[in-house]
Amino acid sequence: MAGGVGSRFWPLSRTNHPKQFLDILGEGKTLIQQTFDRFCKVVPRENIYIVTNDIYKEITIEQLEIEEKQVLLEPMRKNTAPCIAYANFKISQENPNANIIVAPSDHLILNEAEFLRIVRQGLDFTATHPALLTIGIKPSRPETGYGYIQTSNEELPEINISDLKKVKTFTEKPKMDVAKVFFESGEFFWNSGMFFWSLPAIMQAFDLHMPAINTMFRKHIDKLGTGEEAATVCDIYAQSKSISIDYAIMEKADNVYVLCADFGWSDIGTWGSLYVNQKKDKRRNAVVGNHVFLYDTKSCEINIHPHKLAVIQGLEDMIVVQTDDVLLICKKDSEQQIKDFVNHVKLNGGEQYI
Repeated sequence: MAGGVGSRFWPLSRTNHPKQFLDILGEGKTLIQQTFDRFCKVVPRENIYIVTNDIYKEITIEQLEIEEKQVLLEPMRKNTAPCIAYANFKISQENPNANIIVAPSDHLILNEAEFLRIVRQGLDFTATHPALLTIGIKPSRPETGYGYIQTSNEELPEINISDLKKVKTFTEKPKMDVAKVFFESGEFFWNSGMFFWSLPAIMQAFDLHMPAINTMFRKHIDKLGTGEEAATVCDIYAQSKSISIDYAIMEKADNVYVLCADFGWSDIGTWGSLYVNQKKDKRRNAVVGNHVFLYDTKSCEINIHPHKLAVIQGLEDMIVVQTDDVLLICKKDSEQQIKDFVNHVKLNGGEQYI
């Protein structure tokens, strides 16, 4: 899934060039390239589909060097449930019994070997069980920027996977006092947004919990893969509810499991999550930029355009981001307000800066 605009990563992530297509970590590859390369180690590259907004078609093909038919183009953003439904029907034309993993395109994985072990384990499970499976990440701290999965104490004697549990509840991003309770309980894991299922299992779940979109795709499935696909998908999306797969399916189904894991994961969704995973100088500053001079400054996230010069003095626990046309300065503990800043700029006629 690669259709988001990454507004919490503004101003580096912009509508015409969002974070999944950026080399945010400075490692020579963009986030989507790293994700694609990672999955090529367990899935044939021709079996990987990218669902993204139609304005990102060319950059997706260019960065991943894949065939046009592997890029599924969304005409509008309707959250994750419609995009997964679209992919389901495209995959069904190739293999109606496919075993599927769904993943965001822009996550950081530090321990790739452990991640790939978990992926193989998850695919083995859904190949033999009619279940919906997600990955839960063992939390390293109370975190208000992630959703949480609460595990059940139910015994699963028929399943010989020690870290696999039945899901009890899903909770959206909590406030800090609740996040602390979650962290200390040991029952809650971060929701990674990665899912495994067989195509029959997820089709059945959509038929039960979100039948309208499946009905529309079934009615027009003969148009997928033809010159009428774009217009057909546009019509279906226009009639579809904008809803996440968590709300639409996972919170309602009774065959949902979580594979609890710890492989150095971050969704790199905010400047704060990037800061946690970056190298720091001796004063705990994470600095990107060719001409940055710091004085009496510590514990800051600083990202300066390579052709700009910045002199910064006396800051602590701040985010400073300078692109070619935008300067952002805000407190690290206020980064959840960046979406509000973006909306305010847009409402006041600053669309060119979004």
